[in-house]
Amino acid sequence: MEMIIVPLTLSLRIAIFATILAFIIGIFLSWWFAFKKNRLTKFLSIIVTIPLVIPPTVLGYYLILLLGRNTLLGQWFETVTGSPIIFTWKAAVIAAMIASLPLLISPIQAAFESINKDTIGAAELDGANPFKLLIYIIFPLAYKGILAGLVLGFARAMGEFGATLMVAGNIPGKTQTLSIAIYDAVQADRMSDAHLMVIILTSATIFFLYIIHKWFK
Repeated sequence: MEMIIVPLTLSLRIAIFATILAFIIGIFLSWWFAFKKNRLTKFLSIIVTIPLVIPPTVLGYYLILLLGRNTLLGQWFETVTGSPIIFTWKAAVIAAMIASLPLLISPIQAAFESINKDTIGAAELDGANPFKLLIYIIFPLAYKGILAGLVLGFARAMGEFGATLMVAGNIPGKTQTLSIAIYDAVQADRMSDAHLMVIILTSATIFFLYIIHKWFK
């Protein structure tokens, strides 16, 4: 049972941290993409969407080039923390965050774009700055899209496999998430463990999709 509980707990921790980071980045990118449309935002929107269409191993390769021990960012992180980021749960968080970001942004941006522009214009005429617009006008009117983005992002982070395996490896108790543990169990012919983990992950995905369906009904 420990072979299942440990990767499940690790997957939950990674997914929570990844979703929080993706939300912090995604909420401002969504606002920017929705209300500041120009060539730059269109280009960045395409860049953000790339993790949805490229193979996860390719995403993992790019992350290795970005975070490896011989890179500037990797060396800076190792200098600050005293340990490399590659093959740690922190690398898994970054991989899951980047993989989940497009799914988190899409419904939030759509919700932002559905807000009546006259409402926003009236608030601006009354002296509301961008922060007050976001907190008092945009968030309350777009909360369903925001919640849907959070759920989709969390579900994607929970199921992340390819990029995580590339940058974090398969270290039991340290970087072996539930998705990787399923792969490991199948390779080791522990099919009963694989069945149980697949049921857990599938049930969680169905639950998240059900929540989204209920919100948008």
